[in-house]
Amino acid sequence: MGADRVGGGRRRKPVRTVAYAVCGAVLLAGCASMPDSGDLRDVESTPRQDTQVRVFALPPRENAGAREIVDGFLEALTSDDPQFETAKKYLTGDAAKAWKPEASLTVLEEGPGATPEGVNGRDTQSESSFRLYGDKIATVDGQQTYAPAAGTYDKPLHLIREKKSHQWRIDAPPPGVVMGKSDFLRNYTSVNKYYFASNTPSATGGQPVAVADPVYVRKKVDPMTQTVRLLLAGPSRWLDPVVRSSFPTGTKLKLRKGVTSLTPDEQNRLTVPLNARANRVGAGRCQEMAAQLLFTLRDLTPAGVDDVALQGSDGTQLCTATASDAENAVVHGVGKNEYQYFLDGKHRLVRLPSESSNPDVTPVPGALGEGAKELRSAAVSRDERMAAGVTLDGSELYVGSLVSGASLGDPVLHSDGKTQKDRLTTPSWDGDGNLWVADRDPDRPRLLFLKDGAGEPIEVSTPGLDGRIDAVRLAADGVRIALIVEKDGKKSLSIGRVERDDKTDEGAVSVVELRSVTPQLEEVTAMSWAGDSRLVLVGRERGGVQQMAYVQVDGSTPVGSPPAALTGVKALAASEEEQLPLVAYSEEDGIVRLSSGSKWQQVVKDGTAPVYPG
Repeated sequence: MGADRVGGGRRRKPVRTVAYAVCGAVLLAGCASMPDSGDLRDVESTPRQDTQVRVFALPPRENAGAREIVDGFLEALTSDDPQFETAKKYLTGDAAKAWKPEASLTVLEEGPGATPEGVNGRDTQSESSFRLYGDKIATVDGQQTYAPAAGTYDKPLHLIREKKSHQWRIDAPPPGVVMGKSDFLRNYTSVNKYYFASNTPSATGGQPVAVADPVYVRKKVDPMTQTVRLLLAGPSRWLDPVVRSSFPTGTKLKLRKGVTSLTPDEQNRLTVPLNARANRVGAGRCQEMAAQLLFTLRDLTPAGVDDVALQGSDGTQLCTATASDAENAVVHGVGKNEYQYFLDGKHRLVRLPSESSNPDVTPVPGALGEGAKELRSAAVSRDERMAAGVTLDGSELYVGSLVSGASLGDPVLHSDGKTQKDRLTTPSWDGDGNLWVADRDPDRPRLLFLKDGAGEPIEVSTPGLDGRIDAVRLAADGVRIALIVEKDGKKSLSIGRVERDDKTDEGAVSVVELRSVTPQLEEVTAMSWAGDSRLVLVGRERGGVQQMAYVQVDGSTPVGSPPAALTGVKALAASEEEQLPLVAYSEEDGIVRLSSGSKWQQVVKDGTAPVYPG
């Protein structure tokens, strides 16, 4: 399996393609070594479906030239060698000791090109230099956290001819690992680690709220053990200020002598031995630790992990927990969304059962369903007991109970924007029953927070916000917020961290460290959370056409197909319970919805502004 890589100049082929030794995982111990000479051939770089197949690069060939060493090193970076031991064989002894492949990973649009440097581009008898280049699309840091990146990758690579062996070896490699996008997608997979919101919302009754923290691990290099180590090491730097881990600080795996990995048994039970840091945890805390593990590992293997057993440093059992125990002990997601909601032709809030094949559309109970105010957008609280609606002209926000006969009362917010597009956005409820909305008034643009959906609106601090907010959507965990931000005619999707200062009388709220997750898109016109760490959006690239796509909160593209194409989409809604249908408003077809494995189906022709609770 050859790496996706560019040679010197314009996609030139390397002098020699490094061959790989390929063995099934079950047969690894009995694999014969590959010859290091003879005819070699290219192997197509195609994704493999069998995750048990692992691919290993060959070490340097005797008397290989400088370019061949560079090519071989770059190929070896894309293999399944656990500690990059083969790649290190292309380095000098000192360079191999100093090189830290786990410190960083740079992902390029295509594999790295290598251009020779020096006098007239030729090697001397004792040293040689190359420059590695390419177009960056992302980086993965030492915590295995992905981030979009742009610009040119341009790094030097230096070789020397070793005095004793007279072999060319790299004495100054580039920092970390570098590879092309296709090799990255073949070698790495996204996994959600789970922690708990630091301030547990009162709406959960004191139960901890699970928060997803995505990382990338190597698919075929013991991903389960990798993931558990990353979970124990703690949350990513971006998420750390608003989450906690139930594992005591300093908790690490303590594998028995001769054991190198974690593997579930025939009953899908995983035993996790920990060091002395975890020896004295109480029963309740141990159950939370087990829940973190179960949520994190549930999608990592085809069969999943049904239960875990945590062991102390002396081998004694600390606690056990099943997947159902974890779901009962922790608030994960939003629970069951009973209904989908949208506005009908009379601008009333209506609903239909989420999983009904023959939807029966009915007005919601209360004033918002009776048409007391004509609405252009609405939001329903996550417990489906309250709703908020913005009036048809966008100037006023009302909050009402979803109970028959409930009155509406006065508006809780008013915008002074001169035009409809300069007034209130669609509101959004967080997991604690608080209401969020942005006022787009150019004279006073602001993000607002209404505790329990009532009282005096609190202006949210947004340091680093560069532009005007066009749409707001809170994650179920309450610690992440998605914003469509408009600047200079461009609309991009950003994710921010929600921080609350409960020590102040006003309960100050901030959205900090906003980061764009769609740098490749020129326009994002609609979005919704569609999972623990995934959103669905409508957007287009420069010069492109409108499309629907999924995106991870870290800016990466999740594995799988995008939603089926739909023209003229103005709004869409998804549930964080991923099995529920997508719902959209199309200018051509009205309210439509898409269930897994099916086509878009029209619900009603005369309807707009679809939403799920949240």
